[in-house]
Amino acid sequence: MASSCLQIFGFLLALLGLSATIAATFMVEWKKQSQGKTHKIYDGLWMSCSGYERTTCEVHESIFKLSVEIQATRAVMLLSIFLSGVGLLVSTLGMKCTRFLDGNKETKAHTALTGGIIFISAGLLSLIITSWYVSQIVHSYKLAHRLQSFEFGKAVFVSWAGSLLSIVGGVFLCYRRCSRRTDAFSVNHLLPTSQPRSNYV
Repeated sequence: MASSCLQIFGFLLALLGLSATIAATFMVEWKKQSQGKTHKIYDGLWMSCSGYERTTCEVHESIFKLSVEIQATRAVMLLSIFLSGVGLLVSTLGMKCTRFLDGNKETKAHTALTGGIIFISAGLLSLIITSWYVSQIVHSYKLAHRLQSFEFGKAVFVSWAGSLLSIVGGVFLCYRRCSRRTDAFSVNHLLPTSQPRSNYV
């Protein structure tokens, strides 16, 4: 019962992580620039916005005109979303609270483990690419003039949160399988597998 609750908890965390990753990918505030007290410029993976009280947005039309960090971040974030979607389907099949693969418990356990690993991989991808994107902003901030440089925006924090939720959720989905292996190892080595031979005939 406890393992089933852990799987459900991990699944919900991973689902929240996927939702946060999707939201971050399409948010416009990946980096921001302030010109004065009122004029703001926001740059996202898909569009950029600028204005005073009311902002106007323009979609990035040509991929060849985009910077390397935007192209790379966009590609990896989409890959992370795709992997999380696959992990969502796979872990649903392997969870104990579902009726899929009930005839083979070993295959069901392996399926849940696979779904957890996929979620962890997706979370690591988005975590790494987001951290790299931030490092590029920090590097350009140090080189450029203060008034002409960008700072990282809210989407970065949303992406980090989604990455961590996906990783933690994946770990919880893998926990049951790992604990079963540890228990089986301990039992096999602590308990004798055969009766001791008697010296009497």
